[in-house]
Amino acid sequence: MSTLTLEKGINALKEQIDAPVAAFFSSCVHCGLCAEACLFYTETGDPRYAPINKVEPLRRIWASEFTLWGKLKKLVGLNKTVTDELLQQWEPLIYDGCTLCGRCSMVCPVGNDISTMIRKVREGMVASDHAPEGLVGASTRAIKIGSPMGVRLKALQAQIKHIEADTGLTIPVDVEGADYMALLSSMEIINFPEYIESLAKIFKQADISWTLSSEAYEATNSGIQIGSSDIARELVQRVVDGAEKLKVKYVISPECGHAYTAIRWDGPNLIGRPYSFKVVHILELLDQLRNEGKLKTTGQFDKRITFHDPCQIVRKGGVEAQPRNLLKQVASNFIEMEEHGKMNWCCGGGGGVSANERADEIRLKAFKRKKSQLDEINVEVMVTACANCRLVLEEGLEENNMDIPVIGLSELISDHLTEE
Repeated sequence: MSTLTLEKGINALKEQIDAPVAAFFSSCVHCGLCAEACLFYTETGDPRYAPINKVEPLRRIWASEFTLWGKLKKLVGLNKTVTDELLQQWEPLIYDGCTLCGRCSMVCPVGNDISTMIRKVREGMVASDHAPEGLVGASTRAIKIGSPMGVRLKALQAQIKHIEADTGLTIPVDVEGADYMALLSSMEIINFPEYIESLAKIFKQADISWTLSSEAYEATNSGIQIGSSDIARELVQRVVDGAEKLKVKYVISPECGHAYTAIRWDGPNLIGRPYSFKVVHILELLDQLRNEGKLKTTGQFDKRITFHDPCQIVRKGGVEAQPRNLLKQVASNFIEMEEHGKMNWCCGGGGGVSANERADEIRLKAFKRKKSQLDEINVEVMVTACANCRLVLEEGLEENNMDIPVIGLSELISDHLTEE
């Protein structure tokens, strides 16, 4: 690494230091509770994966540049500096061993948001060219192609054509003045096109005015995952431009965790202004339709079923009651995992970890935490509301020889709609 690149990374870290960061480092009592809340620590026993340890590069800069004692130590050469070697050493901890799930933040006795601090450290990592190849590639494709997986509009059009031919439904595209514009993740387009079919079925029954945008269909924001506000801003702006062009009232975030965080919570701050539309998660909309009597279902799914709470949607987004309201409508044998809702354990693949092939080994090791949860309740089917979680769960279950199918909640609801 050149001196210039290292300096750029250090400056990026300095820019992240504000009053909340200073309060964080000043108030941390080093109790270690965050470690017990992190599945990478609990499943490896390696103290390096303690969440508080992962923010060490940022702490060193804060101490040296923003505290009196640190400045004095720097003057006499006793401060701990941030070097290229340090960033290289910490990069796997930041990217391989953290999903930004936020569970550590939930247990901090002084209320520190540790996962946001780790997200800030990623800003410095990206700026100093310390980021996993997989995430760099995904971010590059997202900017140049419009999708982190390289899914182009023609692929979406092909899926739409198949769905319309198989079902007789219409998937509206570029309808100006529609009430809702639905976003999709690449994984839903390629791996789970049944989600698109589910939307068409549900919205037809509920008489919802909706559309997809040919210019802004991708929901996944790899900028949030890699830790680059510049990339995240450009991807959010793309969605905003598409929604405003079609003059929609609402944008629907799909079954994807970090997509929801990016467009719902981070988006307005990233682009520096409020939206002209409202953002709603698909589960929020489905529960609204249920409450209004517009989601009409029949029959009950009677197998033992549980729900995996996607971290960004439930823990960070607050969409906790809605999936359970929906499940109660169609599932007669719903079983909660002991630690669920806001305290559920992550699947192990969020925050870009699943896109980082280097992290596969530790990710599958971390999955043991989810395996232990499932072993306790002996369910036949798992439901979730995040395409990334779904893929990660399927791989983890297969790795552990667990025959538990994983389905999306929107799909489950769609399968039980009444026929009119």
